[in-house]
Amino acid sequence: MKLSERLNQANPSVPASPPVPVRTEERPRAAHSATPAVEPAFHGAVVVGAGTSNSPEAPAAAHVDAFAGLKQRAAEALYERMGARFSDSTLKEEDLRVAAREELSQVIDAEQVPLTPDERRRLIQDVADDVLGYGPLQRLLDDEDITEIMVNRADQIYIERRGQLVLADTSFKSEEHLRRVIERIVSKVGRRIDESSPFVDARLEDGSRVNAVIPPLAVNGSSLTIRKFSKTPLTVEKLISFGTLTPEMAELLDACVKAKLNIIVSGGTGTGKTTLLNVLSSFLPHGDRIVTIEDAVELQIQQQHVVRLESRPPNTEGKGAVTIRDLVRNSLRMRPDRIVIGEVRGGESLDMLQAMNTGHDGSLSTVHANSPRDAVARLETLVLMAGMDLPLRAIREQLASAVNLVIQISRLRDGTRRITHVTEVQGMEGDVVTLQDAFVFDYSAGVDASGRFLGKPVPTGIRPRFMERFEDMGITVSPAVFGAELSGRR
Repeated sequence: MKLSERLNQANPSVPASPPVPVRTEERPRAAHSATPAVEPAFHGAVVVGAGTSNSPEAPAAAHVDAFAGLKQRAAEALYERMGARFSDSTLKEEDLRVAAREELSQVIDAEQVPLTPDERRRLIQDVADDVLGYGPLQRLLDDEDITEIMVNRADQIYIERRGQLVLADTSFKSEEHLRRVIERIVSKVGRRIDESSPFVDARLEDGSRVNAVIPPLAVNGSSLTIRKFSKTPLTVEKLISFGTLTPEMAELLDACVKAKLNIIVSGGTGTGKTTLLNVLSSFLPHGDRIVTIEDAVELQIQQQHVVRLESRPPNTEGKGAVTIRDLVRNSLRMRPDRIVIGEVRGGESLDMLQAMNTGHDGSLSTVHANSPRDAVARLETLVLMAGMDLPLRAIREQLASAVNLVIQISRLRDGTRRITHVTEVQGMEGDVVTLQDAFVFDYSAGVDASGRFLGKPVPTGIRPRFMERFEDMGITVSPAVFGAELSGRR
């Protein structure tokens, strides 16, 4: 089935448990912090000091309190039993989990608290999440509707769900608990975080991007931000169903990638640049040799012939750093057909432009900017950061001849991500880089009752100059892609 045909098809509480008898003969409960995320359904809890209250809420609160206390005691005992095995890099993750569950079973047996099989399984799972997983974040990470997790401090977690920010109903028990989770994340990718290096970029097993900052830089306590990525890469059909782009635009972008145009995806923070870059990479021919270069591996390239490179920070002595720029230079010696750079944010932009101009057509990258014109200006600034004393006109000529297309993606005020511009870089007029929009977002349709924008990207009707390249390479697109006005002139 042709791409255009596929694209057209793509467009069309858990109730509280009953009170349990109060048993005052058991030993007192250890002091602990209450955890909001704990489930109240705990039938075998030992409740101490709750019998004097006539409030109907008291037994349920005592259940929660007792369950939280048992969880904390089990976790602390597990830490004492396992010790250094938690940081043993020679142990496989699965082996560590098996050993921890065996030790945890013994810890629960030692507590001598009557538990049903379901309660026991749930307790082991909760403690395993705290000790081996990511604690209160685990439930948020498992929720596919959540796209971003922002921990401002141990007791305040915000999430982004369907484009809207809301306060989560969970938190960490303490700053120490949060720090343990942060250290577990960064240690898995060979990074470190401490007072001498108080911030770090890392990633989770599924590719989700993590940024952590600890005191003294984070004044109110450690901060953690997780940009989640779908377990299954988003397809172009999905983006069309979301309204991010149209079938006509997708057909054009597919042709642009196959015609080896150099493409820059521009957008602000959290607009979906990496997601769009993944979709564009899905159009790459399977026979091409692809080299990806990133700060922290996020791209989900589906082709087989891929070499993935990741930068490396300096060690404790300040040595051994490998920058994006180093990797871009090295990639030129690896016989790449396509170079995909996750994001340019420094002097590597000069090396990228030089690569684009010296036979490595079809390269893809992203840049932080709010419009196609801003993207061009930002690339100029980044080239100046390379430390080369180049005149501005020379930089602009290099940029105008290297970059063929700028795709602007934005997050609108209704929370949706939309492509707002597909813009051709046409060349130079005097000292100015000339741009021409092929698609722009139409805001004139207004919003629906829920505040969602009804508009979509529409063609401007202007035929891009790179259409001649399509014809030379035998690549065809439907005349209707650029609108009825252009089709009529043809």
